[in-house]
Amino acid sequence: MKHLLVALLLLSSFATSAQEHPVSPTDVIVVTGSVKKSLTVNISDLMHMKQTDLGDVPLKNKKGEDKGVLHDLKGVLLRDVISNTEIVAAKHKNYSELCIVLTASDGYTNVYSWNELFNTAVGDKVYIVTSLEGKDIAEMPDRILVMSLADKNSGSRHLKGLQKIEVKKPD
Repeated sequence: MKHLLVALLLLSSFATSAQEHPVSPTDVIVVTGSVKKSLTVNISDLMHMKQTDLGDVPLKNKKGEDKGVLHDLKGVLLRDVISNTEIVAAKHKNYSELCIVLTASDGYTNVYSWNELFNTAVGDKVYIVTSLEGKDIAEMPDRILVMSLADKNSGSRHLKGLQKIEVKKPD
């Protein structure tokens, strides 16, 4: 019984940590899946896209506890990056079947639906961060960082080291 309790505590600590361990910074994002042609986006490409001043962003873990504030953020909308490739769908209604899977260099993943990013207010607030506390993306230790500013508790979808975006139908 004691071993079972220890195992459960260990598993719960992994589940609540989200992406807290060190992650390898990334310089390139590859967009694959249900797209006409795979797309590679590098830091220079991101810096040439429309930047939005995001100001100061408070961080909360999945329990709603304050985890600090990130200052002076700028970013590029995730959907603007995805829109640079042609998504393949037989009919317009097939877009509703698609999900967008973001994968970090450490394997951590986040999933958004196509409708969430392109048809709701959430999509207006999911950013790839291009500047943080006066540092451009190339200087950021957590690059390439993705944040959903629409989330009440930002911790679970705070993804560091983005390296792949896959557009696909769920398994």
